[in-house]
Amino acid sequence: MRNRKHLTVALAALLALALGVPALAQVSFQGTVISGKTLSVSAPFGGLIDEIGLRKGDSVHVGDVVAVIKTTSVYAEMDGIVSGIFAKEGDQTEDITERYGGVMYLEPINKYVVTATTEKAYNSSDTKYVHIGERVYLSCTKDGTHVGTAVVTNVSEADESGNTPYKLEVTGGEFYMGETVGIYRDSAHSNNGRIGRGTIQQNAAVAVKGSGSVLKLHVQVGDRVERGEVLFETVEGVLDGLYAVDNTIYSPMDGIVASVEAAQGSAVEKGGRIITVYPQDAMQIEMLVSELDLNEIHEGDKVLIEFEWDMDGTQQMEGVVSAISRVGEEKTERTADSEYLAYVDFTPDETVRLGMSVNVYTMDGGMTDEATEEEDHVEEAPVEEAPAEDAADDEEYEVVGEGH
Repeated sequence: MRNRKHLTVALAALLALALGVPALAQVSFQGTVISGKTLSVSAPFGGLIDEIGLRKGDSVHVGDVVAVIKTTSVYAEMDGIVSGIFAKEGDQTEDITERYGGVMYLEPINKYVVTATTEKAYNSSDTKYVHIGERVYLSCTKDGTHVGTAVVTNVSEADESGNTPYKLEVTGGEFYMGETVGIYRDSAHSNNGRIGRGTIQQNAAVAVKGSGSVLKLHVQVGDRVERGEVLFETVEGVLDGLYAVDNTIYSPMDGIVASVEAAQGSAVEKGGRIITVYPQDAMQIEMLVSELDLNEIHEGDKVLIEFEWDMDGTQQMEGVVSAISRVGEEKTERTADSEYLAYVDFTPDETVRLGMSVNVYTMDGGMTDEATEEEDHVEEAPVEEAPAEDAADDEEYEVVGEGH
């Protein structure tokens, strides 16, 4: 390929000389497409890499998914109504919990609890024993107009008097706060089925805590939730009051993936590098210029770029010499003369890949402006008319030629 292109230049020069046309002083250099810089895509928060599908050498565009970081979901431990959400997205759960006791609160669907004891139970061995989880029936001791159902949620050890304290959660019925109720094993409220007496109290809201920073809230105040429903998601580290839309990290640039620093399942800290990218707009051509050719090329010169793969020479681009090193490369057995690194800026298209070989041709050679002006002012020499006799000879020669 290089021989073909150099031969083309040489043939063009010979043709120009044969026609008497001044040849352009075109010089060629061999180069390689490189990236002038790299940029990193980092994790905005810490966590485990849940998904990453990019590999070295892949093209990446603005908005493409770079990685998904796994979050920690916090679930409702019971059925309830959301109240007192004190955290906003981006807040640290530890700070909010220290101040308010929790990120948010759940008020139980069952709003009453009963603190009870077997002291007023029917005097039998059976009614002196209470079992966690058993269903019981309530009736107010004043007039029996308030009735309901409950479930035993806690049983303590017997006290010094032999009475057993226990707790209930009211599952049905309406009562007054502080009201005294009798507790029975049957819905008829039979005296021989009475297992104790207790006091109606408010079922306290439950604090919901977490760890890390709140990435996303899934509920609002007043929402009714079921046990196991997601309340919010957290991520490791501090978000500094800023938060992402979700746990997906997107590319902010067009380019080529230079390296992948994270893997699926690996841990990443906030600010940790996930991938490194060669930006699309930072491509350059790097080439070596012999000291013998330094006077042929200068910073700011326009150049013509041809790609080695392009056998027909149709994929040509223009570029500008952006820099020429002031320090020569170390000489080798191959190079008797010093060589200097030079760089060409250009605008690549989708066909250009890093590492491609190119030939770079100077475009600033040729006649000077003064020479062009002199050529424009050259007076044409007068044309002498040939004698009639000579003209006749010419005409006859042509006729003879046609006869043959």
